[in-house]
Amino acid sequence: MKALFIVVNAGYAEEALALARQEGIKGATVMSARGEGMHHESFMGISINTERDIILCVVEEDIAKKSMALIKEKLGPQTPAHCICFTIPIEHAIGLS
Repeated sequence: MKALFIVVNAGYAEEALALARQEGIKGATVMSARGEGMHHESFMGISINTERDIILCVVEEDIAKKSMALIKEKLGPQTPAHCICFTIPIEHAIGLS
């Protein structure tokens, strides 16, 4: 089992979720976040933080791989969604069916 994290620019979470559902993801948690990195955008001298959405899914490894491939193709770093995905192994979990 894997924890799949999908990080997209704000406003692209629903599109990312739709793609993930095509590959078998049944549920997810969506969180709002603020991006912080080396490159800051500014407007009239005011620093603008990039808003992000983080989607967390607990899935089998094959579903995570298929979802990541499709999301990379449609919403990857080269697109306005600027999506990144990664997984973390889950060793133990309760409350999942």
